[in-house]
Amino acid sequence: MAAPVIAVIDNGICNLRSVTKALEAVGADVRIVHTPADVATTGADGLVLPGVGALEDCVASLKASGLAGTVRDWIAADRPFLGVCLGMQALFEFSEEGNVQGLGIFPGKVVRFRRPPEFKIPHMGWNTVRFTQTKSALADGLLNEGEAFYFVHSYHCVPADPSLVLAECDYGGVFTAAIARGRCFATQFHPEKSQSKGLQIYRNFAAVAAPSAAIPT
Repeated sequence: MAAPVIAVIDNGICNLRSVTKALEAVGADVRIVHTPADVATTGADGLVLPGVGALEDCVASLKASGLAGTVRDWIAADRPFLGVCLGMQALFEFSEEGNVQGLGIFPGKVVRFRRPPEFKIPHMGWNTVRFTQTKSALADGLLNEGEAFYFVHSYHCVPADPSLVLAECDYGGVFTAAIARGRCFATQFHPEKSQSKGLQIYRNFAAVAAPSAAIPT
């Protein structure tokens, strides 16, 4: 089977090296992209949007480069997409972090954790993720009842449509840890920092993006 070509968006505020190394480790042919023209010339099978830091900077970078439209069109066409951390938060309509308008691909908002004092913010470190869409391709080979992944965030997504939720995590209350709709996936946790289970996430995404992969119905 031919290795899928995965385009990874460099928006200037992402841990690009660790994401690309993880994708390469599972057999993907990784191309770094900065513009819509870059995406077009790679002939990419899948698109990844990683990000760390402030959502305002992430969204501003995507809009300035023209990649905001690329991401919207890509997801609308149900082409394989993976957002990581800020790459998940950017997909929603609004964030309390700086009162930022997101890309508005999915209805919902991003809110700051409101937890009792014993729960430190940011939520940082390993925590158990429970998959609720048990037949999702992104969860293949992972335990539905719980796998540990690595988080670093102060804000979390609140989808308006509960059917969008792929996985949940409990940190002083349940929050959305991942979403899925068709071949669009996004995680609040960092698969590239989550050892073997994180590599399984990237392996599963690469399998979805593979040229010979069946399109889900």
